[in-house]
Amino acid sequence: MSPLLRRPTGTSGRVHAITPAAAGWQHVGFHLWRLAEGATAAEAMAGEEAILVLVEGRAAVTAAGRDLGELGDRLDVFEASPPAAVYLPPGTPWQARARTPLTLALCTAPAGPGRRGVQAIGPAGIARISRGRGTNLRHIHPIAMEERDVADALLVTEVFTPAGHWSSYPPHRHDEDDFPRMTLLEETYYHRLKPATGFGLQRVFTEDGSLDATMAVADHDVVLVPRGHHPCAAPYGIEMYYLNVMAGPRRAWRFQNHPDFDWIARRDA
Repeated sequence: MSPLLRRPTGTSGRVHAITPAAAGWQHVGFHLWRLAEGATAAEAMAGEEAILVLVEGRAAVTAAGRDLGELGDRLDVFEASPPAAVYLPPGTPWQARARTPLTLALCTAPAGPGRRGVQAIGPAGIARISRGRGTNLRHIHPIAMEERDVADALLVTEVFTPAGHWSSYPPHRHDEDDFPRMTLLEETYYHRLKPATGFGLQRVFTEDGSLDATMAVADHDVVLVPRGHHPCAAPYGIEMYYLNVMAGPRRAWRFQNHPDFDWIARRDA
């Protein structure tokens, strides 16, 4: 199995704990809890800002001693409505108590002293965007992308890929610190599938062939993208969701398409 593919460690509790050290890079962290009703998740990330995403389920959330109330109207991720999400400045203690079965993601990246306070950043303010056409059509919720000034380091988005479609396509990369042509961004993909017994495909590869891994992803798997192109495919009959977390030296998403596939982007423009 490729070291870029991370399987969940179980079916309950914290099932992913991907720190920058565990990933072998510098910026992106990703943690995931799967909780039964009444169970609790809590954390405080010293030196790292964080965004909580309620992937599915409802929870009573507190942060920095502040009661944020019960959050989360999306009980099944494939309802495809915008998610509840909360921004947490570095070092903020938080707790989420599940009011229903809950899947909770914690997206992290190193950041300086917090200039922002705790704030809800979703579902209000998250628009649904469609990209591509034909079997390259997919639907996006830009939770904390560059156009939303809601974080200092993190870029977070979720994507719904219909059955039989491609996504993160044409192949593109963001692995050079050469702004404005390209930004260096590490990235994680947290995958969900409908039906959950299905599979998806993701390839991570560089143009020189020094990295080339093609992975069959299962429900709740995470794929690490340290560099290179990283397209996904959803087989016929299987819907694919993924939550992306990106971070690097600059909070900007600038990428280059693979030269052999750039004609697709030009055609769809």
